[in-house]
Amino acid sequence: MSKRGKKKEEAAAAADGDKDNGAAPPAKKGKKEKEPEAPILYEDPPDKLSTKDGRAANMKITSWNVDGLRAWVKKKGLDWVREESPDVLCLQETKCSEKALPQDITSMPEFPHKYWAGSEDKEGYSGVAMLCKTKPLNVTFGIGKEEHDKEGRVITAEFPTFYLVTAYVPNAGRGLVRLDYRKTWDVDFQAYLSGLDEKKPLVLCGDLNVAHQEIDLKNPKGNRKNAGFTAEEREGFTQLLSAGFVDSFRELYPEQANAYTFWTYMMNSRSKNVGWRLDYFVLSSKLVSALCDSKIRNSAMGSDHCPITLHLAV
Repeated sequence: MSKRGKKKEEAAAAADGDKDNGAAPPAKKGKKEKEPEAPILYEDPPDKLSTKDGRAANMKITSWNVDGLRAWVKKKGLDWVREESPDVLCLQETKCSEKALPQDITSMPEFPHKYWAGSEDKEGYSGVAMLCKTKPLNVTFGIGKEEHDKEGRVITAEFPTFYLVTAYVPNAGRGLVRLDYRKTWDVDFQAYLSGLDEKKPLVLCGDLNVAHQEIDLKNPKGNRKNAGFTAEEREGFTQLLSAGFVDSFRELYPEQANAYTFWTYMMNSRSKNVGWRLDYFVLSSKLVSALCDSKIRNSAMGSDHCPITLHLAV
């Protein structure tokens, strides 16, 4: 690739904002190019609507990093949501202050209870939302630490039998400039979740900005020093699981490869299924018996992430 071409690609990547995840770097000039491989796609199987012991699912939660709420609404994201019809919809990377929210979403009668968190310092940055059909017992914002909470990354809702936490975990950034901050976040966030778990079990959903294992991204070898697949970030997720939490998708589909939730806009990555699994439903171990299914809706368009859906019997 020419210097000019490389600069153009880097500029496109930089424009991707808080994301620094993507395909492995292109092969160096001079190497014989391989024949392009046919993409290996993932097909979301039919939903399982009962637990292993036969209890019927009665709670459906959908999570989606929308990569800009206003653009996502214009791309008909809400049409998909209405078709999916979850009991709770969690959104990340809304990039929208509450006063700038589009009426299409603020007036949705399907979700009479809506909660928003945005960045205090930077307009059009970060942000999460939670839309509920049933009013939660209580809703809180952040994790109780000012250094983390000013970016609008966490909403927690208490329901009768569990907590629901939606999170947009900080990205380590281009050149890993925020990796040290991310390591601090991981420790503090785990402590917050463990504190909740002592009271009642929880569901954590959202863009956790880490591909945990090599199976969770297309090009592990080329991404070991990139945000989302560093040893430090992966270890942070391992520590979370060791603290009594379970990755619901891997619980049900331990060997399933090519199942991703994020694809960079560069290099036609989505059509080639060169992706990362960055979006999760993580459960307290006490809730695993209530797990019916954990879905990756990779055919839904409108963002550089796809939505994920959880079925529970609670």
